[in-house]
Amino acid sequence: MCVNPIHVKRVSDRMAQAASTGYRPAIVSVAGFPLGASTTEIKAEEARQAIGDGATEIDMVALVGSLIEGDRKAVRSDIEAVSNVVHQTTKGGVLKVILECGALTQEQIILGCRCCAEGEADFVKTSTGMHASGGATVEIVRLLHRHASPILVKASGGIRTLDAARIMVAAGAARIGTSSGVAIVRQLKTEVS
Repeated sequence: MCVNPIHVKRVSDRMAQAASTGYRPAIVSVAGFPLGASTTEIKAEEARQAIGDGATEIDMVALVGSLIEGDRKAVRSDIEAVSNVVHQTTKGGVLKVILECGALTQEQIILGCRCCAEGEADFVKTSTGMHASGGATVEIVRLLHRHASPILVKASGGIRTLDAARIMVAAGAARIGTSSGVAIVRQLKTEVS
């Protein structure tokens, strides 16, 4: 369950109350969202606070402008700083780095994958789902899968149906980010019955 940082504590408290059901989804929050234009220190602090409030996963937006400029050092150190917070602050913490691929060239996406590996991210993610250029495409997911491995790929943005989710998984996505999760699960239940 991905929520803005301001809601992490409230969601965490409610999930703790519901823990008697035996089901507690991972709480995910964001850093540098949606533009990636925050300073590294601010992104690291956003991650630290979200984890302190109960998140176990952080989706950070990479320095998109620095990727476009080809500034590998800046992008890598930005990712590394947030990775250190996530991996040292919570056991089993997960960092997903959003590259906003629709705004990047193929070379810039490949550079982003390298920076994610060097910065020790756990996932590389296609998009925020908010950029005008669109979200996940099969081509981008395949590109990420090819160049980010062994880092996992999360396809996000524009995935609204079970068929679309399956296509992304077949292209190499290990996770799907969607605001249509309920509809997709309903499609799956209908198919199974």
